[in-house]
Amino acid sequence: MAGPMITHTAVVFPLHGGDVRAPSAVFDQIFEVFLLLGTAVGVVVVAYTMYHALKYRDDGETDPYADKVERPEMGELPTGGSGGRKVFYSFSISAIIVVSLIAWTYSQLLYIEQGPDPAQEEALEIDVEGYRFGWDFIYPNGHTTNTLYVPQDRVVRLRVTSTDVFHNFGIPAVRVKTDAVPGQYTSAWFTANETGNYTAKCYELCGSGHSLMTAEVVVLPQEEYEDWYNGTAGQSEGQTANGTASESASLGAPTAPAATAGGVLA
Repeated sequence: MAGPMITHTAVVFPLHGGDVRAPSAVFDQIFEVFLLLGTAVGVVVVAYTMYHALKYRDDGETDPYADKVERPEMGELPTGGSGGRKVFYSFSISAIIVVSLIAWTYSQLLYIEQGPDPAQEEALEIDVEGYRFGWDFIYPNGHTTNTLYVPQDRVVRLRVTSTDVFHNFGIPAVRVKTDAVPGQYTSAWFTANETGNYTAKCYELCGSGHSLMTAEVVVLPQEEYEDWYNGTAGQSEGQTANGTASESASLGAPTAPAATAGGVLA
């Protein structure tokens, strides 16, 4: 797609994402806490049950507790005991643990929803446009591409929309996912801590080519990203995300509409 000519300007991006907790790290921490806590509760419950099952088992001999406790007869209500204190304490402790866990998990998910404080980081903002069956990534300088290039250890904020039907944009490797709604923008953010090639996918059934609606995500070291970005001013790639325009047309997909800088649909 053709784009406006923009004067070539050297751009240097500071590193900020390395000091920010990435969504992938937050979700991993939530998983580990639930796994460890669930395992601990399971061990305690099984150990407590086995201990009392062995201690009070019927070995077929005389009752060793006959002189210590008064056994109720058939139809008689038991007396004595602790008055339900054990039950009260166990339920109270369990409720405190569960409520605390819910509150902590909510705070972590709220951080994912809101993102880091903008005053503490300088994010790279990229507009994402979904269409059947591909993705366009529009950078601040107007460059449009079907491959998402991002720098390592920097916060990346995505503004996602669709030009035709409902889609859902997600990158499993960095735990980011958001809806692509026609006529509206949704937001998401992530930080890639490791360089490499990853895959973005559509997670909303959108037509016959849904399974082919993918895009390559390339995480570059900071200097390499700066070199790539400085060489793309005003340029746009013409190929579709998954082949040529004729190949997309054979799937019944319209070609991607033109877009201007900032993600405004033309």
